[in-house]
Amino acid sequence: MDVLMGWGGQLLHGALTTLEVAFAALALGLVWGVLGALAQLSRWWLVRQLGFLFTLIMRGTPELLIILIIYFGGSVTLTGLAKSIGMAAGFVEIPAFAAGVFALSLVFGGYAAEVLRGAFLAIPKGQIEAAEAFGFSWWDAFTTVRLPQIWRFALPGLGNNWISLIKDTSLISVVGLEEIMRVSGMATAVTGEPFRFYLIAAIIFYALTTSNGLIVAKLERRASRGERELAR
Repeated sequence: MDVLMGWGGQLLHGALTTLEVAFAALALGLVWGVLGALAQLSRWWLVRQLGFLFTLIMRGTPELLIILIIYFGGSVTLTGLAKSIGMAAGFVEIPAFAAGVFALSLVFGGYAAEVLRGAFLAIPKGQIEAAEAFGFSWWDAFTTVRLPQIWRFALPGLGNNWISLIKDTSLISVVGLEEIMRVSGMATAVTGEPFRFYLIAAIIFYALTTSNGLIVAKLERRASRGERELAR
């Protein structure tokens, strides 16, 4: 008996698309997160406020709304720009993949900025002062002293955000991207078996989050090598 009812190939393709979106959003989201954290720690008041505003908006707005705003709002904006410069391009539609990656990267970056800010602050100031005393530039102190230690403090929080990001990819189905949830919905509409295919989707997501959770836990142990355990 074919449990997948002939939809195995489409479900596999949907799972791969989900991973592509998640990894692309992770890479771009880390950039937003680092920039957001550095902005919040800036010596300039305006830059700090912009950093706090970015994290406030990204953490306080539902992910689905951000996806819809980026997809539809971006398309309307590009269409208006095309008309303003005299291009007869009609309606300019943003690809669902690009819109989903960009939107989820912003959400991930908003949460990652707070995690990375805390990691920056967790590094003892004495180490930075010692680097400056030895004549290190800001960049040298950042890459040599701060950056190697930041990941040890940030990995637990970033790992949780990464797991949430994988699950948030299910929201991109609303803009037509054929990831796991979209394929499961299509299979349900054709076969009339919603319980079967949504259960399969749940199992796939569980497998993805569990396997990635184990990888994150291994990275955390590796990053903490050589650290003296606190006496309990």
